[in-house]
Amino acid sequence: MKDIINILCREGDKSEIVIGSLADEFETLLPKDKPRTIIITDAKVHANNLDFVNAHEHIVIGQGESSKTFIKIEDVYRQLLAMGADRSTFVIGMGGGIVTDITGFVASTYMRGVRFAFLPTTLLGQVDASIGGKNGVNLDGYKNIIGVFSQPSFVLCDPALLNSLSDREFRAGLAEVVKAAVIGDTGLFTLLEKHSFEEIRSDTELLHEIILRAIKVKTSIVERDQHEYGERRKLNLGHTFAHAIEKSFSNMSHGEAVAVGICMICNAAVRAGRLDAATSSRIINLIERLGLPVEPPVDIKQLLIFTRADKKREGDSIYIVYPTAIGNCSAEKTHIDELDSIFMPET
Repeated sequence: MKDIINILCREGDKSEIVIGSLADEFETLLPKDKPRTIIITDAKVHANNLDFVNAHEHIVIGQGESSKTFIKIEDVYRQLLAMGADRSTFVIGMGGGIVTDITGFVASTYMRGVRFAFLPTTLLGQVDASIGGKNGVNLDGYKNIIGVFSQPSFVLCDPALLNSLSDREFRAGLAEVVKAAVIGDTGLFTLLEKHSFEEIRSDTELLHEIILRAIKVKTSIVERDQHEYGERRKLNLGHTFAHAIEKSFSNMSHGEAVAVGICMICNAAVRAGRLDAATSSRIINLIERLGLPVEPPVDIKQLLIFTRADKKREGDSIYIVYPTAIGNCSAEKTHIDELDSIFMPET
């Protein structure tokens, strides 16, 4: 089974997203000039895909957000130089969101830009992190505050690569699937409600459809707004607090933090009259039923401190994305001073 989605770039190029088999599709997706390829991956992915990775030149990086720093990235640049990589080299990021973020950033800046592609190996990577052309690194604990918009030549999403994930890692990806459904696909939301976590995890055809539908939500928005000047802001649903949670609480993954962030904004949307209570409960209940957290792990006052320094802040304002119905949301410019009253109404 194979599905293909294209993102048409402003420059006239296209970024091809394929949901299919790594074994069947990889060679056919490589550029026709058959360039030299170098894979960037991490130790865990390398161990899980030894034959494939070892069949290519490769660079193994560390795991976790601590790998997304300039010091670590300088080491990748130096390895590329030592390997003799030039502007014709094709770089492939194989791994989760951290690997694809690093690969996209490195490829977009090495020798002023070389071609690159992604082989995401996590559910979160397949439905979100590898899609849309955002590539970035962290600075002083702030996620992706340094980065570029640059589209990969292709993204190959093989659901079979997800078999090695733990249940916790798989659930983290489902948080981004729920986000996509709330933003723009009521049918996807209903599909998630009808199936248990175990069914989603084990049913190959069901998982393929869920990945496809989540990707379609994101690509339809990205194609209309590739550099986040308007509609693309909707993809930040739940992320303003998610980034604050990640910065202040290291034991929660990105997907888990997004799940909590969605629940927090649902509650705020109800208080503000933008979302009815029944719909909010439906969203939160689905997140909880999938085994994801729904409550912030730290005091909200601490989260608001980090929120005020979010990279998406524009002067004294920040865009807050409110769900207004299942399948629809709105991004509203909000003054920083209003955050307390929105998220701490008792004060």
